[in-house]
Amino acid sequence: MSEKSTAGAWLVKSLLTDESGQDLIEYALVAALIALGAIAAMGSLRNKISNEFNAVGNSL
Repeated sequence: MSEKSTAGAWLVKSLLTDESGQDLIEYALVAALIALGAIAAMGSLRNKISNEFNAVGNSL
């Protein structure tokens, strides 16, 4: 085998067994899930908050 093909095989093997980026992806997925939950909660609270501000404005 030539030196280039040996280095190429080593590179492919190391990329397939490397798990160093796995934690970062997991944290990104958790952050995205939290963001989606926050967006959904804010959407449902939007009308309630608006009504409360209107009530306070009307009473002033």
